[in-house]
Amino acid sequence: MLSVPDPARPYWETKTLAEMSPSEWEGLCDGCGLCCVIRFEDEDTGDVVPTRVHCKLFDSQACSCSDYANRNAQVPDCIKLTPNNIEALGWMPLSCAYRRLHEGRPLAGWHHLISGSRETVHTAGVSVRGQTISELSLAQPEDALDFEAPEWMLERG
Repeated sequence: MLSVPDPARPYWETKTLAEMSPSEWEGLCDGCGLCCVIRFEDEDTGDVVPTRVHCKLFDSQACSCSDYANRNAQVPDCIKLTPNNIEALGWMPLSCAYRRLHEGRPLAGWHHLISGSRETVHTAGVSVRGQTISELSLAQPEDALDFEAPEWMLERG
């Protein structure tokens, strides 16, 4: 059943993730960059650990993908987040706007849709801006394990 939009409330409070238009969905991205870091899954526990190593397409100063529209052509395993797969993406950080809304939690105060500024994700210390290195700088892909950042899975907002 579709929700009835309430013009007095913002779309992310009145629509389910599945009801959002593509532009509304994309507008939820908080720009933290945490989805663009390399992760490893522990084979024994299933725990996913992010690293301070980013995808070759990630611009660490802009904190965004340098070729978002064509990213799958260059990085075939880049995961496109959708309302249909969000349930299976337990690796997403607790602070992620998509995860927060999926779990019935409100957007954080630093989120641009709340604060009115795309800089607050950075000033609040939630983003990875300037804190990562490119996977292209590693001798071997598994060298990313030397840069584990398990704290990035914690709630950051």
